[in-house]
Amino acid sequence: MTTLHANTPEDAIRRLENLVLYAGADLPLRAIRELIFSAVHIIVQISRFSDGSRKMTSMAEVASMHDGEIRLQEIFTFKRTGINEEGRIMGQYSATGVIPTFVEELRHAGIEVDMSMFVPTSTD
Repeated sequence: MTTLHANTPEDAIRRLENLVLYAGADLPLRAIRELIFSAVHIIVQISRFSDGSRKMTSMAEVASMHDGEIRLQEIFTFKRTGINEEGRIMGQYSATGVIPTFVEELRHAGIEVDMSMFVPTSTD
C-alpha cells in the first residue's frame, strides 16, 4: 500500500510510469506498464472538496492490459448532490455496476462477498 498524488486513477497510473522513468530505469514503457499492472490492484482516489472535507471519490480496479495500455474499471464513485446548511459537501457513494475481477479470488479463499454492493443504486 502506498500513496500518490494524482487527479484521477488514470493519472495515478501515468504518474507511476513517470516516476519509474525519472528514476533512470532503462526499461521500455511496455515493461514498466507490465510491472505496474502486476503490482497494483486497486486505486482509491481521495479528493479534498471546497469545504475542506476529504472523501473517497473513486475506487478503480487495475483490470487488464490491452495493446500495451493498462485498463482500469471504476467500481465505486462518489456523486456530489449539493451543500448542506453548514456549507458541507453532500453526496452518496454509488456502485458503477462493475464486478471486480478479484471477487472470484476472494471466494476461492473462503471470503464471503455480498454481491449486492456492486448493484448501482438509483439516484432518482
